[in-house]
Amino acid sequence: MSIETDMPIFKKTYDLYKSFHQLRDSVPKQDRYTLWQRCENLLLEVFEGIMLASQMPKSDKVPVLERTSLKLNFLRVFIRLTKDVKAIDNKKYLAIEASLDEIGRMLGGWIRSSKER
Repeated sequence: MSIETDMPIFKKTYDLYKSFHQLRDSVPKQDRYTLWQRCENLLLEVFEGIMLASQMPKSDKVPVLERTSLKLNFLRVFIRLTKDVKAIDNKKYLAIEASLDEIGRMLGGWIRSSKER
């Protein structure tokens, strides 16, 4: 079983996680092991959903992709919260949010194309 590592959504999510991981030390300790860790876990779950869906037949992808999209929406809210509690600054927030928006658009397109028969 090979993962579709050349898929743009895979690459974008992979790169976002690498950037996200590098920010960990800049997050205040009080938030690093609570809110930030929850964000990191959600991002990994989104990544896992993308990898799982890439290995499934088209007819079985939709529920996995919709669950992944829901987790992405949770992640957006938690990332906004990290900005609002000042665990990350606006510049970092905007960079993360731009990546999440792009991943969301890709995921939405994938869901729509998987629903078409």
